[in-house]
Amino acid sequence: MTVESTAARKTTRRSSGTKRTASASPSTTKKTSTRAAAGATEPELVQLLTPEGERVQHPDYDIDLSTEELRGLYRDMVLTRRFDSEATSLQRQGELGLWASLLGQEAAQIGSGRALRDDDYVFPTYREHGVAWCRGVDPTNLLGMFRGVNNGGWDPNSNNFHLYTIVLGSQTLHATGYAMGIAKDGADSAVLAYFGDGASSQGDVNESFVFSAVYNAPVVFFCQNNQWAISEPIEKQTRVPLYQRARGFGFPGVRVDGNDVLACLAVTRSALERARRGEGPTLIEAFTYRMAAHTTSDDPTRYRRDAEREAWEAKDPILRLRAYLENEGHADAAFFEELEAESEALGKNVREVVRAMPVPEHMAMFDNVYADGHALVDEERAQFAAYQASFADGEGE
Repeated sequence: MTVESTAARKTTRRSSGTKRTASASPSTTKKTSTRAAAGATEPELVQLLTPEGERVQHPDYDIDLSTEELRGLYRDMVLTRRFDSEATSLQRQGELGLWASLLGQEAAQIGSGRALRDDDYVFPTYREHGVAWCRGVDPTNLLGMFRGVNNGGWDPNSNNFHLYTIVLGSQTLHATGYAMGIAKDGADSAVLAYFGDGASSQGDVNESFVFSAVYNAPVVFFCQNNQWAISEPIEKQTRVPLYQRARGFGFPGVRVDGNDVLACLAVTRSALERARRGEGPTLIEAFTYRMAAHTTSDDPTRYRRDAEREAWEAKDPILRLRAYLENEGHADAAFFEELEAESEALGKNVREVVRAMPVPEHMAMFDNVYADGHALVDEERAQFAAYQASFADGEGE
């Protein structure tokens, strides 16, 4: 299995996206035109590596990395993508109940994740597999919750990486409160909170902005704007670029090319240093794209076009860093071959570990809903037990 996006390597593709666009209804065409017009007026973003793999400078954000560090970032993204693809396959094979892919968002996560110090604390959502990798969380521990055999799988204090949060936006309040505590303790560490463009519409996120600004909390809000909140496009979430919302709450915001790992590293590192100096919160909008479905229960072909995905495939974060490594002589064929072998070994280990996990007990999901029991839960447990028994009796076949 290749460690990079197979689709992103193709130079020619079927023309179905073009045909569909040509035959679209007037209303659909109008929406498409609106998106195109919006994209044409989008503000500039911080970029240090172009989609073609060319290094560029930025007056406010720059970074000087060694060959070893550049290779490390590439390795992180490749192995994270491989892990993610294995998890998706395992879900399709019935080994996981659900999976939220990070395909296309590797640069945003690895760049920001590698900007952290060991004493910083991270509050993720449910898609930050790359950040978990950077914090040293065993990838297979992420899969236990999606298999239903545990409620998280790791000790948050071991890696300063909180458990995944399914409820949209609530982790930003947790992060703000934790950051306020850090400030009161006099520590010089910082907090990094992740959320998506859809969660930016949640009250919790906006409340966390209020509290963090008023109390000058050392927290960095990292919004991965992947353009789609499940099936809702970004223009249904905001009328201004997301990073500009920070201004209304009294702290700075910046938009970064979310497919540029160097820019994500530089911008996040700067924001974290600002927080540690006691200068308060920052909002980072990583402008990226969710290449896969929202989760494995989603079908993105029902609400977005092939042409849109194809345009973003040309901005693939892994391919652009590989082009830079090759063009500047930072990596040779032997490096990529060794990484491919490491990727294969990782995939094999993930499959073996997951398949060795116990099969979840179906009735266990009712056990800890309420501490003292609840009549409705008892009724639902009885109904589900009867449903399961029907299969054993042959009635459910």
